[in-house]
Amino acid sequence: MTPVALHTLFETVAYAIGFRTFLWTRRTLAPNAFRHDDHVVWVAVGAIVGAALGAKLSFWIDDPIAAFSDFPNWRHLLEGKSIVGALLGGLASVELAKKVAGVTNSTGDAFVLPLTVGMCIGRVGCFLAGIGDHTYGVPTSLPWGVDFGDGLYRHPTQLYEIVFLIAQYALLHGRRNAFSESGDRFRAFMIGYLLFRLLVEFIKPVFYTYPGGLSGIQWLCVAGLLYYARDIPRILRTLMGKGRKASWEPR
Repeated sequence: MTPVALHTLFETVAYAIGFRTFLWTRRTLAPNAFRHDDHVVWVAVGAIVGAALGAKLSFWIDDPIAAFSDFPNWRHLLEGKSIVGALLGGLASVELAKKVAGVTNSTGDAFVLPLTVGMCIGRVGCFLAGIGDHTYGVPTSLPWGVDFGDGLYRHPTQLYEIVFLIAQYALLHGRRNAFSESGDRFRAFMIGYLLFRLLVEFIKPVFYTYPGGLSGIQWLCVAGLLYYARDIPRILRTLMGKGRKASWEPR
């Protein structure tokens, strides 16, 4: 099986298992996230549309030279994507869909485990895809460096991300009853992941540099962290064991 086929296979499996995990999470870990079944449809449509658009736009922002190298070939424009863009695009689109549908409660907590599972599976596909996937790190002399096909031993940043996502979920799940506001588990997930990506991008090749020496993905991470800026102190207090016990979650 070719690297492209492997990547596609794991991406498809990630979507399928992520969806099944969402159904289970909605019933067990976040039963109050949705008050009506039709709210699920609105949020799901918003998430899918926003994630698809955000994933593509972020690729164009991160590597505009490669994205528009064969313009106006629309097939080439649709080739790349980014998880950071998918998350931020999905977030924006879900908030818009909720306003249209009149959904006032936070629904994010139902997505923490599905996103974690899906992203971990997807990153396995990225790792197996090799040098053509552009998710690898810069060359390293560390003993766990991996040759992705170009003869250089590089940081396996896809595996770093899997380890981070698992560790982050273990922490969030362990502190799940301490969060003071509905939706804080999702906010903590987003803050943690955006910070991780902001930092790990420093050991990944930069295909196009923006002001400040940052990549397009890093600036998107900064924008996302600024969006959550007022929530960060509360989230940190909770994760450090200084938050009050949540009163909204069923015991």
